[in-house]
Amino acid sequence: MGPPTGEPVPLLLEVNCSRETAKGGIAPEELLALGDRIRADSGIRVEGLMTMAPFHENPERCRPVFAELRTLRDRLRDHTGWPLPTLSMGMSNDYAVAIAEGATIIRLGTTLFDELTGE
Repeated sequence: MGPPTGEPVPLLLEVNCSRETAKGGIAPEELLALGDRIRADSGIRVEGLMTMAPFHENPERCRPVFAELRTLRDRLRDHTGWPLPTLSMGMSNDYAVAIAEGATIIRLGTTLFDELTGE
């Protein structure tokens, strides 16, 4: 069921590509089945996928997580026909790698706030 305007609610599906138990999201192998269930609900518009990589001092170690999300997005797009323009992945320590892997939204809290506070 969509909002009062009748427009579908846009959302990003969170996928636990790192497979960490402390992180949210669905398991990668469940994504296509979830896409099938969502297609039946006209009140939802899936805009893309999101994930959080584990923290590593070397951001290159996050690349496989980001590459997997991009691959999953491509599979879901082929499976459902949805455009899926959004990939939300990457944080202050690994955003450059995430962008290289196709991120369209990144989260830069530490980078921005440390710069603003001078820490």
